[in-house]
Amino acid sequence: MGGRFLLTLVLLSMLLCRCQVACSGVFELKLQEFVNKKGLLSNRNCCRGGGPGGAGLQQCDCKTFFRVCLKHYQASVSPEPPCTYGSAITPVLGANSFSVPDGAGGADPAAFSNPIRFPFGFTWPGTFSLIIEALHTDSPDDLTTENPERLISRLATQRHLAVGEEWSQDLHSSGRTDLKYSYRFVCDEHYYGEGCSVFCRPRDDAFGHFTCGERGEKVCNPGWKGQYCTEPICLPGCDEQHGFCDKPGECKCRVGWQGRYCDECIRYPGCLHGTCQQPWQCNCQEGWGGLFCNQDLNYCTHHKPCKNGATCTNTGQGSYTCSCRPGYTGSSCEIEINECDANPCKNGGSCTDLENSYSCTCPPGFYGKNCELSAMTCADGPCFNGGRCTDNPDGGYSCRCPLGYSGFNCEKKIDYCSSNPCVNGAQCVDLGTSYICQCQVGFAGRHCDDNVDDCASIPCVNGGTCQDGINDYSCTCPPGYNGKNCSTPVSRCEHNPCHNGATCHERNNRYVCECARGYGGLNCQFLLPEQPQGPVIVDFTEKYTEGQNAQFPWIAVCAGIILVLMLLLGCAAVVVCIRLKMQKRHHQPDACRSETETMNNLANCQREKDISISVIGATQIKNTNKKVDFHSDNSDKNGYKVRYPSVDYNLVHELKNEDSVKEEHSKCEAKCETYDSEAEEKSAVQLKSDTSERKRPDSVYSTSKDTKYQSVYVISEEKDECIIATEV
Repeated sequence: MGGRFLLTLVLLSMLLCRCQVACSGVFELKLQEFVNKKGLLSNRNCCRGGGPGGAGLQQCDCKTFFRVCLKHYQASVSPEPPCTYGSAITPVLGANSFSVPDGAGGADPAAFSNPIRFPFGFTWPGTFSLIIEALHTDSPDDLTTENPERLISRLATQRHLAVGEEWSQDLHSSGRTDLKYSYRFVCDEHYYGEGCSVFCRPRDDAFGHFTCGERGEKVCNPGWKGQYCTEPICLPGCDEQHGFCDKPGECKCRVGWQGRYCDECIRYPGCLHGTCQQPWQCNCQEGWGGLFCNQDLNYCTHHKPCKNGATCTNTGQGSYTCSCRPGYTGSSCEIEINECDANPCKNGGSCTDLENSYSCTCPPGFYGKNCELSAMTCADGPCFNGGRCTDNPDGGYSCRCPLGYSGFNCEKKIDYCSSNPCVNGAQCVDLGTSYICQCQVGFAGRHCDDNVDDCASIPCVNGGTCQDGINDYSCTCPPGYNGKNCSTPVSRCEHNPCHNGATCHERNNRYVCECARGYGGLNCQFLLPEQPQGPVIVDFTEKYTEGQNAQFPWIAVCAGIILVLMLLLGCAAVVVCIRLKMQKRHHQPDACRSETETMNNLANCQREKDISISVIGATQIKNTNKKVDFHSDNSDKNGYKVRYPSVDYNLVHELKNEDSVKEEHSKCEAKCETYDSEAEEKSAVQLKSDTSERKRPDSVYSTSKDTKYQSVYVISEEKDECIIATEV
């Protein structure tokens, strides 16, 4: 029981707190009169503890107070808590039979007022359950209600109650007691409607100019209109599209319009004989043309371009406008309009096109120009949803629909959100007679079609460019800044541009690398070679780092030396290849340069000594030495000796001096004389040898009359050698 009572107090406190914020109405209970003729409790005991009274004598004196519980509608009313709508306990109001006056009552007027009020912070449901208990107490300070022995009488009922100022009277009789009471539910100030759910408070400020009607509707003050009466009514006749007003009775023109009612467009400056339909136009009058309508033209008279009786108007040099008669359209009024394209016939009527008109063939039960009249009358009750029916004088009927409905019989409920007027993800709320758009964050306007400019506050600093987004913005920062608003300077040393242990410093929006010892370059990426001056003294006790704790960087030094050696070897290989290719392409130097002399295996030394040898032309020579295999390691097999036992590939000395070339040439001549004598002695033996025959040249040369075999000498191009051969 105690837990239920505590829950009731919590619910009551929540309702009271809510009502202090926004209370919609109050349930009022007025206790009027209570009669306890015999002064008995519900258990027939005397209030003072005596036995039942006899012979109708009043022997007991009951000190009566009341417990009131108001809760939601229950088919079977339970007097137990919780009292969902509220509860109240009165002080001792009297003994046995008494009347309760209006206003304050009891010993403590501040603790009780009649009627008892139960405020509501929500819509009144129209039904309720009411429990009124009359109880006895021995002491005015003891008003506990848990003891059932104190109960005198109990009223438990449920009722339907509409909002109104009238009191509902009621009388409860239990045989020994009578309770007379009344109740009502009234709306609080500024609340209206059947459930006191419509809030309306008159105002006359920037947020509205209206009063409130009987049902809570807003009644605009004179000169104002709109849902919240915030739109001023402009001067009567003021063009709604081209004029506006800030207060009632004004008519301010928008750019490009003029006049008292803002219905006159402003022509293009300098326009002489022209008019305008929109601002800054210059539509020339008939007979005038040119940019400023200052050229006299009459295209319509000379060409008659308009057809079917249309009116022609000159609008410029070589241009015209046709005002078509009803039933025709096109630039020259050459197209006849089919009036049936607009489907004028209603209720299933068939349309027949006529000249500048149409005819409807109506189905049974309908008639009229457009088959809009029905054979039914208002007696048949054709109008739905509260529509007002009116019989037409020429037959049929018409329905005058209430707000929110349409159709011939008011059968269609108007859905103002069906056309999806709200854009950009906004939610459309149908208000019955209009609609309102609840915009997403970042949009505004009646239809939420205006994107809020987030760049209006200029959030980007330091020269950043702002780009507006949806409920957001982005900044394109200049070099040197980043961050949401370009407010954070970029650190030039952030990405560690300096290498090999260098220290990075920022200087005037750039960075400078302080290189470690032995390195150089913009980012300290190069290893610098050491160039000692004079004798170098190495102190192995010296430390090579700033902290004087690290060892000498042997790995870095060795890597640099290896890199330099590899580069030198690569350059040497390239030079050798180039020299070999050049030797193949060019003839031998002065010692064996002549093509005829080379083909005859003669050197300068041999030509001077042996005049009897005649030189054969290059075209008469048969080469028999092309298959001979020469080996540098065995001069006896092929009859040649290496002139230069080794080749100097020094990259520094690429060219031989002229003196050394002449010295080698003289050595070649001396060797050639020696080879000549040796070749003559061995020629006979070489003729009989098969092996020497495979290695011997087959070419036939013209020789002198004194010799049968002649030794010739070939200077090799590739190895610069003197080769001994034998002519047969």
